[in-house]
Amino acid sequence: MKTFLRIVVLGPLAIVLVALAVVNNQPVTLILDPFNPSAPFLALTVPLYVVFFATLALGVLVGGIGSWFGQGHVRRAARQSRREAARLKAEMERQHPPEGPETLALRGPGA
Repeated sequence: MKTFLRIVVLGPLAIVLVALAVVNNQPVTLILDPFNPSAPFLALTVPLYVVFFATLALGVLVGGIGSWFGQGHVRRAARQSRREAARLKAEMERQHPPEGPETLALRGPGA
């Protein structure tokens, strides 16, 4: 089911992205010097679709980093819960040791 949904969603999206790349292949000059735009220190001439895709990739990266930082409290709570569970399990095993075949043999068949 996941594969089908992935094909249904990502297939048309890929077609649209390829169509955008084919249609927007005109070269544009990207000036990266805000202080001297008439004679820039750094300028790139790239196809327009590269600017689109780079912006999209940057947005996904910034969004992912923002989500990761935003969910920090959830990860911290999960770590604390795992430590607490391990501590309680160790305490329970100290109070009630697990019964193996040796323990049952010492008790006898009727115990």
